[in-house]
Amino acid sequence: MKESRRSFLKIAGVSALGLTAASNAHAIGEYFIPSGKAIKDQKVNEADRWGMVIDTRKLTHELNEKIGKACHINHNVPELDNKNHEIKWIWEEHYEHAFTQQPNEYQSEKAEHAPILVLCNHCENPPCVQACPTKATFQREDGIVLMDFHRCIGCRFCMAACPYGSRSFNFQDPRNGLEDGKPTNPEFPTRTKGVVEKCNFCAERLAVGKDPYCVEASEGALVFGDLSDEKSEIRKVLKENYTIRRKASLGTGPSVFYIV
Repeated sequence: MKESRRSFLKIAGVSALGLTAASNAHAIGEYFIPSGKAIKDQKVNEADRWGMVIDTRKLTHELNEKIGKACHINHNVPELDNKNHEIKWIWEEHYEHAFTQQPNEYQSEKAEHAPILVLCNHCENPPCVQACPTKATFQREDGIVLMDFHRCIGCRFCMAACPYGSRSFNFQDPRNGLEDGKPTNPEFPTRTKGVVEKCNFCAERLAVGKDPYCVEASEGALVFGDLSDEKSEIRKVLKENYTIRRKASLGTGPSVFYIV
């Protein structure tokens, strides 16, 4: 009996350590990165609340394609022939579809036909987090909404809760949409059939002091930074330009702003 009790306590102790480690991983802002590497790296990008400004005046169809490719290639997002099964992290959208709550009968033709980029808004009050029954979708202290693909059971409640259509469901094995079934970026995990996925604000790059792939490829059209830092570049851009957000009246508090 004593031996059984000792074995039980040993297993319970190991489990507790595992849970603590996982909790700490989320707390220090890691994502698919060994904890030791992130802790030792002095170039970790930290913020109280991450946000993005997209200057639609600088966007073109060609630039949007370049930005989308940079994101999708490096996150192993598959290219599938069936458009109903399409997986999208960042993509181009028509103005009227992106900004459904900004109707303007006399909208300028330039704005009406502007090539808008859309992605997960990493909301301040994300309804997807509240809808997820397994905590596969969670929000970090810095505002980034992430997914634990191993916890996802494919119920798609998060997709129903998201008012922006920012999530995609893997109806088939996403590796089928990768060249030769192999990831283009071996350092980022591929997903499995039956799970939801979306933009992660490149949390894995922030953990090693780098900007998101989309920002790096945007030629200055995308600005990323700490919304809580009054001296940050993103706050300067917001102060100097009039911006709008997608469906802001819903109270979700989108962290992506648009200059139009």
